[in-house]
Amino acid sequence: MKEKLNVMVQRISLKQLRMFAAAVRKGTMSGAAQELNVTPPAVSLQIRALEQAAGMPLLERMKSGLRPTDAGRQVLDTAYRIEAALTECGETLEALQGIDGGRVAVGVVSTAKYFAPRALAAFAKSHPNVGMKLSIGNRGETIAALKNYDLHLAIMGRPPEDFDVESSIIGDHPHIIIAPPDHPLASRKRIALTELTKETFLLREEGSGTRLLMQRLFAEEGVSPNLGMQIGSNETIKQAVMAGLGIALISAHTVAAEIGDGRLVPLNVSKLPVQRQWFVVKRSDKRLLPASQALWDFLAASGAKYLPEIGHIMAKQHGGRKRTQASKRIP
Repeated sequence: MKEKLNVMVQRISLKQLRMFAAAVRKGTMSGAAQELNVTPPAVSLQIRALEQAAGMPLLERMKSGLRPTDAGRQVLDTAYRIEAALTECGETLEALQGIDGGRVAVGVVSTAKYFAPRALAAFAKSHPNVGMKLSIGNRGETIAALKNYDLHLAIMGRPPEDFDVESSIIGDHPHIIIAPPDHPLASRKRIALTELTKETFLLREEGSGTRLLMQRLFAEEGVSPNLGMQIGSNETIKQAVMAGLGIALISAHTVAAEIGDGRLVPLNVSKLPVQRQWFVVKRSDKRLLPASQALWDFLAASGAKYLPEIGHIMAKQHGGRKRTQASKRIP
């Protein structure tokens, strides 16, 4: 058996793995061919050779496109690990050659775009020779990129739990419930969460950290929110609340400007804001080279300085009172 496995490994090439990964990523042979600038028959030929080496099917055709089998997922994970190892090798060789700089691939969840670019710009100013690739996406996209070794670091709220990561806190991340200024509850004090069950809540897509937080918040009170329109971005949610389509639980950092100029108001709900944190996150098995380690250290030590100023929001949230233990902390 061991000899058979050794022969199989010797027959697998990097070209085959890259074409296989592209086919999974694009969902079609033609899509993979276009990405890799080869012909579809060339992709099919290499993937057939890979399946022959593996001794079992690696892809299955679905209506939505190509999908990896259980064996295919193992091969795909190996392909990602090999690509990550090659990238790390190149970066290490650059460091050994004494090249000043390096490269960092950073993922930022969309909610963090209100502060992360300013923090990264400050880092870039003090490290002008470090190349930086910035990717902004929703929580699912950012976690997938981190899991697939496409990122060195990610800036997000709750770290992923389905694979091993290391994280460091950047700063507090309060969540509040917003409404239009003319909402009947806008001037009320100490509103119980149970009073909001008749309100229509606008919500983010499935898997969103904010949506999960809202579900957990209401579940702890033993009530269910009235769910309205599902919206894919915080910007659109803000516009929808202003238009009177509903209210929303949202990161206070995303609405600082709108509350400051009176286009939105925070509802004075008991036990709010919900206090969470911002984190910088990496895979546990991802070794940080000097450039990415420097960015990690910078975000952990100084990232909080670049969070939006929300003192005016907290004052309105508590009716002019200083923040107290009424704030709720949910992991």
